[in-house]
Amino acid sequence: MYQTLTFLHSTFRWIVLLSLFYAIFRAYKGYFSGKVFSKTDDSVRHWTATIAHIQLILGIILYSQSPIIKYFWKNFSEAKSSLDLLFFGLIHALLMMTAIVLVTIGSALAKRKNTDREKFKTMLIWFTIALAVIFMAIPWPFSPLVNRPYFR
Repeated sequence: MYQTLTFLHSTFRWIVLLSLFYAIFRAYKGYFSGKVFSKTDDSVRHWTATIAHIQLILGIILYSQSPIIKYFWKNFSEAKSSLDLLFFGLIHALLMMTAIVLVTIGSALAKRKNTDREKFKTMLIWFTIALAVIFMAIPWPFSPLVNRPYFR
């Protein structure tokens, strides 16, 4: 089960990233060209937040099943000195939850804005900040903190 969850969580991140890039692209284009916030834009906003929430659920399940996390919490005083264990035990989880909160707030605020320009601007700002946080929290193969392959 752990291997399957790791595979799903690792693979699903690409869908999260693609949906965020696409939502940011549509928000940027809509904001700077003065477009109408269409039903498609609203669906992109909604599905980007939904995809992020699905990834959060996969991450929480993986977190509860991970032998790395179990070791981290059982041996916290020793494990906190290891960057690898600290990253997966705390840093990754906290940053990703922060990013999902940012996506959720951005999506909810954009939905409630009165003008189309405000909706695009809200999506652009909140989703871009969330994407930056996600980029910091992903254990990229080139990351100086902790690295993992692109696909597991």
